[in-house]
Amino acid sequence: VQLVESGGGEVHTGESLRLSCVTSGFPFADYRMTWYRQAPGREREVVAGISTTGESAETGASTIYVESVKGRFIIFRDNARSTLYLQMDNLQPDDTALYYCHTNFQGARGRGTQVTVSS
Repeated sequence: VQLVESGGGEVHTGESLRLSCVTSGFPFADYRMTWYRQAPGREREVVAGISTTGESAETGASTIYVESVKGRFIIFRDNARSTLYLQMDNLQPDDTALYYCHTNFQGARGRGTQVTVSS
């Protein structure tokens, strides 16, 4: 099982980044996926989660977000590419953290990609 994140970087307030999490070794389409982040001195927090597409036949996959990123971040998945994404717009300094993706399959997670937002 592998999860490899990419797309992080150093940006200024208000700019955007798109994170990717390329996965392999498990049936990606059958598992809910989550983006977490952890900043120095702060607890890990769930940023966004997405269900499997099949959980909602009418609307597709359902999503959840931590309140602080609602309206700015979008989580989505490409099951054909076994890849999870996080589109992050209007980034703020408080978004600075190590971001990593997680699956309930064996509790696997990637090593993360660093996002740094300066004012």
